[in-house]
Amino acid sequence: MMKALYSQEGAQFNIRILESPQAQEFIETHASVLDSSFRQVGMSDAMRRRLTRSDYIFSGMKTFHELNEAFPSLLDENGNRKTFERFLNDVRKIDDTYNGNYLRAEYNFVQSSAEMAAKWERFAEDGDRYNLQYRTANDGKVRPEHAALHGVTLPLSDPFWEEFYPPNGWNCRCTVVQVRKSKYPATDHEEAMSLGELATGKDTKGIFRFNPGKEKKAVPDYNPYTIKRCRDCDIAKGKMKLAFVPDNELCAACKLVRALANADAKQIKKQAKPLQGTTITNTGFPFPVNISKRTLQEWTNQPHKFYHDKNLMLLDIKNVFAKAEYLGTADNHKGIPHLIQSHIFETEIRGEKALIIVREYDWHEYTLHSLSEGGELYKHIKKKE
Repeated sequence: MMKALYSQEGAQFNIRILESPQAQEFIETHASVLDSSFRQVGMSDAMRRRLTRSDYIFSGMKTFHELNEAFPSLLDENGNRKTFERFLNDVRKIDDTYNGNYLRAEYNFVQSSAEMAAKWERFAEDGDRYNLQYRTANDGKVRPEHAALHGVTLPLSDPFWEEFYPPNGWNCRCTVVQVRKSKYPATDHEEAMSLGELATGKDTKGIFRFNPGKEKKAVPDYNPYTIKRCRDCDIAKGKMKLAFVPDNELCAACKLVRALANADAKQIKKQAKPLQGTTITNTGFPFPVNISKRTLQEWTNQPHKFYHDKNLMLLDIKNVFAKAEYLGTADNHKGIPHLIQSHIFETEIRGEKALIIVREYDWHEYTLHSLSEGGELYKHIKKKE
């Protein structure tokens, strides 16, 4: 990654370096390390996809800061560009700080967040049938400010859990359990909120005041690599088309990283991997349709004018395919071996028509292939009878 930075020209740091293959490989590797912390944690596929995306965005913003901090080291005391060997030696300390010291705490935090997000998902199935009770590890290592929350008991719907659901800091070991209402009456809401304020008093910026399960994020939008404004930013809420984007590198980098998280084919394939080997159905089509490894490859690599949206559609393909309209078949005009014909379904992306292609093979299997903008393909469709 530092080789990519060294090759940059000009006197100003260019955030587009985050798009480079070297930076992308680094971001994905860092994110995969964080992802590995909850690989064995049971949760829904939807929750896992959201937490994985959160790790990618966090890793991207961290990479932005590391590169931005290393950029001035390109020049020596006389303003001349250093040799690569000297530059690399000078930035080793920066790399050690970000990917040694910081990474340990970040890994533990993501692991705790994921475990608590999975718990929240299970708690939500019961709603307010049970109360939730805050518990510490109850040993000599518990920090006093967290010990004050031990035993706080409230229903799942209480706003307390939006701000003080664990983890409540780096290396926090606190947890929450379900308890019977008849055995553990609820704590007064105002009293609980006061205890929460005291417990997180050292977190003056409020970085840890989030619920990973409710927000479906492993790391809050406001973290050491962002600013307080990020907590309420439209970009963080998924609204990429802002009427106003602050003119600063951080906001520009954030928007770019989130776009890369949405569009990157490798990320989408990774998130969609649980779909491999499953089937999808459509009431207008009599056969189940398989999703294969080839499906993930073809779908994400297929060009499209709305490339980002097309790739994201794969993650919700069961619902998308179920709602698509079956139009008919198209002959194997390219002479693809073993292909009998293609079945065409119509859907929409951003209000424009798009065609889902399902291939029928001579071994009696129907496989989801890709998504097309349509165009000439419409002319080859034989309407269903």
